[in-house]
Order: sequence, then C-alpha cells, then structure tokens
Amino acid sequence: MSPFIAELIGTMLMILLGDGVVANVLLKDTKGNNSGWMVITTAWGLAVFVAVTVAGPYSGAHLNPAVTISLAVAGKFAWANVVPYIIAQFMGAFIGAFLVWVMYYDHFKRTNDPASVLAIFCTGPAVRNYVSNIASEIIGAFVLILVIFYITGAEITPSKTPIGLGSVGALPVAFLVWVIGLSLGGTTGYAINPARDLGPRIIHALLPIKGKGGSDWAYSWIPIAGPLIGAVIAALLYDQLHG
Repeated sequence: MSPFIAELIGTMLMILLGDGVVANVLLKDTKGNNSGWMVITTAWGLAVFVAVTVAGPYSGAHLNPAVTISLAVAGKFAWANVVPYIIAQFMGAFIGAFLVWVMYYDHFKRTNDPASVLAIFCTGPAVRNYVSNIASEIIGAFVLILVIFYITGAEITPSKTPIGLGSVGALPVAFLVWVIGLSLGGTTGYAINPARDLGPRIIHALLPIKGKGGSDWAYSWIPIAGPLIGAVIAALLYDQLHG
C-alpha cells in the first residue's frame, strides 16, 4: 500500500468512526442517542487508534495536515511529500463523512435540528468568540503535536507476538486524542485537524440533507488556522529543546 493510499484510507476510517459516534449520539432514534461527551471522546480516541493501526506501517499515519506540516517544519518529513499527504487526508475525510451520511441516512431524515446535523460533520464553538476559539484550537493542537514528538517508535516484533500485538504502538496517540477531548474539547469541540473539520464541512454543504441549515463558513477558518499555528509552535519548540 502506498503512503498516499494509506493516508486516504486511514483518514477515511478515522472520520467514519469519529463523525459516526457523533451521529450515533446526536441523531434522533439511534441506539446511542444522548449517550454523551464521554462516549464521543472515547470513540474519537479509538477511531484514531484504528486509523493509526492501518496507516502507520505505510505512511507513518499523519492523518492530519497539522501533523504533516509540523514534521516538515521539524525536518522530520520531506516538504516534497507534504502536498500529496494533505490531498490524501482531505480525500479520506470527504469519503469518511459521506459514509457517515449513508450509514445514518434514516436518522438524518428524522432529525430536525440543524445544529445537531452540522455538529456531526464539523466542530463549532460552545461560546462564539473568535479570539478565545482560535486560542483553544492553538492550545489543543500544540499539545497534540508536542506529545506526538515525544512518542517513541517502540515495537513488539511479530516473532514475539504472532497474534499481531504490534498494533498496540498506536495506543499512545489514541490516549492523547482522548485526553485532549476530555480536558480541552469543551470550548470548540477540539478539531485539532484541518482535514477533519473542513473536509466533512464541505460534504455537509453538498449533501441533500433536508433542513440541514448552513455550514457556518464564518467559523470555518478557526479549525484550519488554529491547528496549523499550534502545530508549528510545537514543532519549533521541540526543535529548540532538542535541536
């Protein structure tokens, strides 16, 4: 599997499972309706685990333009590969969001709350204040990227783990995303990933969902700029501390 396909499939799985849990919690008449923030943050962490497990051996499992750019800034990833990775991430996010709509099609038809429908696809502020909103996304992404730099590549070799426990190497990133959601996600919904937010937001705008309302384009720059700024700050700090 090529790195491009790995990033596409990994991001698709992450968005399918991540946006899928939000659909399960928010849409009317689902089995998981109103099950709450703990369910959402836990499933998002596990979604990252699944995605990293699949894409990691082939692409490094960036799954996020902020990760790709931060690694390039730190000199750990070739700039020539940045654009192809980001294209793959956005394509995966598009497909994943579309599959969530297919999966929950009947429940989208039964839900008459435009805000809930939008929240399935993209993030939004609990209190709309662009200064504090972008600060939240900068801080969340800063924590994500800084800690990722400190996560080692330790492996359990196949010869010692014939049932494939080498995938446990994806657990640290899953726990990291989980704790960011629990601790820092209450203000903006912790996008911390431009592809995760913008890709599904575009799909929301395109899909024929009855009564869906607008896609809140006035806010859409926050989950793009914030994670990128936070990622670059984290990369520069790490480089200063370990350069």
